[in-house]
Amino acid sequence: MSAAGPQPPVPIPGARLLFSLDPGVAHLNHGSYGAVPIGVQRTQQRLRDETEANPMRFFNRGLVDRITHARRHLAGFLGADPDGTALIGNVSIGAAIVLQSLRLEPGDEVVCTDHGYGSFALTVDREVRRTGAVRRTLPVPLDATDEEIIEIVRSGIRAGRTKLLLIDQLTSSTARLFPASAIVAAARERGIPVLVDGAHAPGMLPSPVDTIGADFWVGNLHKWAYAPRGTAALVVAPRWRERIEPLAVSWYEDAGFPTRVEWQATLDYTAWLAAPVGLFTLRTLGLERVRAHNAALAAYGQWVVGRALGIAPADLRHPGGPTVAMRLLPLPAGTATTFDDAMALRERVGDELGAEVAINAWQGRGWLRLSGQVYNRAEEYERLAERLPALLATLS
Repeated sequence: MSAAGPQPPVPIPGARLLFSLDPGVAHLNHGSYGAVPIGVQRTQQRLRDETEANPMRFFNRGLVDRITHARRHLAGFLGADPDGTALIGNVSIGAAIVLQSLRLEPGDEVVCTDHGYGSFALTVDREVRRTGAVRRTLPVPLDATDEEIIEIVRSGIRAGRTKLLLIDQLTSSTARLFPASAIVAAARERGIPVLVDGAHAPGMLPSPVDTIGADFWVGNLHKWAYAPRGTAALVVAPRWRERIEPLAVSWYEDAGFPTRVEWQATLDYTAWLAAPVGLFTLRTLGLERVRAHNAALAAYGQWVVGRALGIAPADLRHPGGPTVAMRLLPLPAGTATTFDDAMALRERVGDELGAEVAINAWQGRGWLRLSGQVYNRAEEYERLAERLPALLATLS
């Protein structure tokens, strides 16, 4: 980093050609939907072709074994026990499975933080309505230290009353890296199970599961691990596995976890079967090289856009730390302070500036979140920096 600010990393040769993204758009929001490499797309299409050539053969002759093989490959990448891992469609499905399996009762409580993903809160709310339980949300300041976060959580959970603590590993709205291992340890002292939302962890953080020790962990592989969308994992500690029930019962109900969760009849399983090719692509580029590149590029993007918005370098927060490939920028006061306004501004930035970004309303303020990925270039952030202030001026 120079006195003038961070420098963009040297592009990884050939990496941009691995993706089929529209070159006329700056895709600066890999964190939301990811981008599937061309080789992975083609693998999945071949699997779809195989399905349609003979559906009876595809579904009835060896598919469960193929899913198991893919799961074992993906679990190894995550640092998870393959026998305690189930492939699922996304992390929200995983949260719903865990909450349903807990069999909450009136008076029970589920504790979250205000950094949690919106669909998780909605999932919790649906379950507490069904059961008579309650949801409590712990406010955590964006600039809280790890020690402060641990104490907030420790003070907010109650033995015998709190039936589940739900925390993020790396938050979506605020790009905050939580001290997940220490939080899990604090909850375990009081006998409280923990569900960790690791939606952004696979491919971003090294061995995101085995270092945490959570009762339940969910993570998406379509974001930073180059898997097709619809590929996620639910990891369950041994003492809970027999209690885990799928959202819908299918023919492998008696097979136990994880097969009873994975097998959902005519689900399109091609994403899961193609996912190991995404890991192969990531490893071919160099896993550590990709992580370092993406984090450095996100830092540069934050700096160049922040400078254009008049944000002092000291106010450019990076609560995820230097290794996270997502950075946060506060928008002018009064801008994008509601969900609807944030979505409307995101669409305007995409349509008028040709840049896809994430904009979130959090704690009464609008926040711009930028991602860095191997297909991005420094000039994409620079063009956004040149044009964004004028667009924001039209909102005042």
